[in-house]
Formats: sequence, structure tokens, C-alpha cells
Amino acid sequence: MVAYDEPCVVPIKRTLQKIDYQNQTCKELEEPCTKRVRPLGRVTSLANLISPVKNGAVRRFGQTLQASFRGDGRSPGVPQQKPCSKAAAPTPPKRRNSMLWSETLDVHQKGTFSTKEIKRQEAIFELSRGEQDLIEDLKLARKAYHDPMLKLSIMSEEELTAIFGDLDAYIPLHEDLLAHLAKATGPDGTVGQIGKIVVDWLPRLNAYRAYCSNQLAAKALLDQKKQDPRVQDFLQRCLESPFSRKLDLWSFLDIPRSRLVKYPLLLKEILRHTPPDHPDTASLEQAISIIQAVLADINMKKGESECQYYIDKLEYLDDRQKDPRIEQCKSLLCHGELRNKSGTKLHVFLFTEVLVLTRPVTRNDRHCFQVYRQPIPVQDLVLEDLQDGDVRMGGSFRGAFSNADKAKNIFRVRFQDPSQGQSHTLQVNDVFHKQQWINCLRTAMSTQKDSPLPESESLSTPASTDICTKRRSSSVSAIIHMEETNENCPRLNFLFNHPSCFLYIKLFTWYIMLRDKALTTSNKSKQ
Repeated sequence: MVAYDEPCVVPIKRTLQKIDYQNQTCKELEEPCTKRVRPLGRVTSLANLISPVKNGAVRRFGQTLQASFRGDGRSPGVPQQKPCSKAAAPTPPKRRNSMLWSETLDVHQKGTFSTKEIKRQEAIFELSRGEQDLIEDLKLARKAYHDPMLKLSIMSEEELTAIFGDLDAYIPLHEDLLAHLAKATGPDGTVGQIGKIVVDWLPRLNAYRAYCSNQLAAKALLDQKKQDPRVQDFLQRCLESPFSRKLDLWSFLDIPRSRLVKYPLLLKEILRHTPPDHPDTASLEQAISIIQAVLADINMKKGESECQYYIDKLEYLDDRQKDPRIEQCKSLLCHGELRNKSGTKLHVFLFTEVLVLTRPVTRNDRHCFQVYRQPIPVQDLVLEDLQDGDVRMGGSFRGAFSNADKAKNIFRVRFQDPSQGQSHTLQVNDVFHKQQWINCLRTAMSTQKDSPLPESESLSTPASTDICTKRRSSSVSAIIHMEETNENCPRLNFLFNHPSCFLYIKLFTWYIMLRDKALTTSNKSKQ
């Protein structure tokens, strides 16, 4: 076999040399080349997953062809083509068909429909086309991601089941809707009545409750598995392939959830272009009510699952931090990363009945949240909306004497009874998130109380009023009262934040110098 390969390669090499010579002589008539041949070792497409050819003769034949394309074995008289410096253009992603319903009609058919009917059919066609796209994406997630990773042992079957869920079970659900819409489509391509179809079909979307409730845990597991080089390499190859449309794996897994929230909008659009006397009007109104109830139920289940997920992630340093109200919570109102007065990053959770401040930690490759200080029950919570510049953040001794800008977007939370725990001054990234936190906190506080208190009453309690009346009614006592208890030495903070702090320091230094001088003089006189 090897002896017969070489005679077949020589004519091919000579032909390639002749073509290269002709291209070089006619170079000024052609556009400059912008394509560069990439080295085979750096190709990052799914073609690398294909096993190499084992036939020795075929392999040598391919290697000889590669050598001829690289210019190996050229005769001295043939000019060598210079490689282009620009990188090869990426493979264009696969695009979805965005054809409208009116584009499927000819000119004569368009004239037979009114403008309102065309818009109605366009909305129905968009609903049908979206179902087809959803089915394609669900099949693609199984075929291009789940099955190859299972076959190549990139992930275990249990891990893939936790991430992908029962995606295959939802394909027949959407195929059934398409089948009913196809039966309702007339010879002219129009759908006469769609209301009864969606009224009977929409309750079946409750099957997504388990899938949506598991999304938070699935996303966390997927992010954890991305730390594995094999998983990351596979997902990157898929992302660079045309079939992905530049979407990552989670985008495909999140498509069912995003599709659910579109159903009310699609149905409202169909109803908007449906005449009031049309038989579909009442059915479409009923369908909108059904899908809103379905989404509310799915959202409630998803909220309970998310709440329980974070409760299980809490780690207590002391048994006194455990509050039975935390385990009883079924809803998480708000959570996010904030900074306290010393600059420490805290992840704060506002449950329906308790506010928990935590620090993100990692235990044996497991991400959890270590409870920071004592959780504050919402019924005992006091909220203070601080103005920009009221407090300096950072807690450093050197920063107290600097002219840096004071903290912005801050608020304070504390117990009504200061003896139960310390207060916390928290800083948010911007004004928008600060307002969100304040609104959520006030909503939770008003829910726990029979009658919501005015803002002026919520910012002060009888205990704090008694403390303030015992002190001088001055700016000094006000600043001392606004400082946190047991946080970064409050008296020192008061001194640094006072406008006359430098004068106090000078007076104190002068007093020390005079005292030392007096002691020295007294000792000399005694001697």
C-alpha cells in the first residue's frame, strides 16, 4: 500500500504548485486575502471530538497533502505564498427563521384579509412559531449537551439529571399544542378559533412547577461543575459551534421559564386584535386568567424552594443565633451583597419574619453562608434611612483624618432594645438598590404589625427616646446616639466624625505637655 501512495501524490503536488504560481502572478487582480489557516492543534470545534483515522496509508496520504498545502517540497523556482496575518473569521451562528405570517401569503391572498385580521393571525403565528422553536431547543439541549456529556463521562447521570431535570417530558406537551393549532388552521392558512384550544391546554403547564423550583440548585451545580476543565472545555466547544447560536448551556435550560412568562403577553396580543363580537373573545379572557394563576402558583413554589435552598446554606457559629422563625419562613423577600461600616462584605437575607446577615464562606468545596452576629426579627427591627455623609465607612484610623468623601447610599438596622444585639450600618452600591432595600424592609415591617407606623415613629423607639432625654440636646449627643453600639469603638468614631476633632486632639496634646512639664518641675524642686 505504501508503495502505491507516492505516484498518486506527485501529480497532485505539481498541480497545486502550478495553481499557486498562477495565483501569485495574478495577485494584483484579486482582493487581498484575509483568511489564515489555523494550526490543527488549536482548532476548538466539535470536530476534535472525532477519533483519528487509524489506517496508516490514508493517514500518510493526508499528511502529504497537508505538507503540500504548507508549501513543503516546493521547487526553488516557484514563489512561495505569504500567509495572511489576520485571524480566520468565526463560523456564523445558526439563525432562526423570522418569517412573518403575511410573508407566507401571495399578493392576491393579502387583499382578501383586513388589517386587523392580518395582525390577529400574525399574533397566532408568533405563538405557534414560538412553540416550534421551544421544541427544537429542548431537543437540542438533550442531543448536543446531555447525551454527549453522559457518553463521554464528563458528568455522572445523577448530576445531569439534577441539572437538566425532565426536559424530555415537556416536549410532547408543546407538540400537542402544535397539533391542535394545525388542525384548527384552514386551507387559507388562518386559524379561526384558538380560545378553546388554549383554555384546555394551559392548565397542563403546571408540570413546570418542579422544573422551575429546581432551577436555583441546578444553576449552582452547573457553576460548580464548570470548575472542572473537561466540562469547561466541552461547553466552550459547544458555544463556538454554529448550532448554539452563541448561547451557553444555561440559556437553553432557562428557555422554558422565559417561555412561560411570554404566554400572557402573547394571549393579550391576540385578544387585542380580536373583534369584541368574535367567539374567541370570552375564551381568550378566560385563558389569560388561567395562565396568570398558573404562573402565580409556579412563582410561589419557586419562591419557597429558593427560600429553603438558602436556609439550608446557613451556618451558625453559636446555637443562640438559631431562630425558629428562620426555619418556618416560606418566602425570601430580598437578598444581596452589602458592606458594613468596617468595609466587610456581607450577604444579607430578608426573610418574611427575620433579617439575617451572613458572610459567604466555602467549606469542603461547598458554598455556604456563615451567620454574622444575631439575626434581627422583623417585628423588633428598627430602620434608619441615613443621609449621604452622615457616617464615614471603612473603620481605619488613618482614614478618619483624611479628606475623603463620606459614605453614600447607607442605612442602619438595629433592635428596638439595644441590649438584644448590635446595630448594623449597611452600604449599597447605588441609590436604586438602596431604595429597593428600604422598600422591602418597610413592607416586611408593616406586614408584621397590625397598623403600620409612620416613618418618624419607626425611626425612634421609647428606649432610644429615654436615652436621648438623659443627654444634652446638642449635636454631640445626636452624633453619639447615631453611632452603632459595640461596633468599631463608638466613642472613637464619634471623635473622628466630629467637625472639631482636630481641635480636641490639639487641646488634649497641649494638656499632656503641660502636665508632663509640671511634673518635671515638681520633681526637680523636691530634689
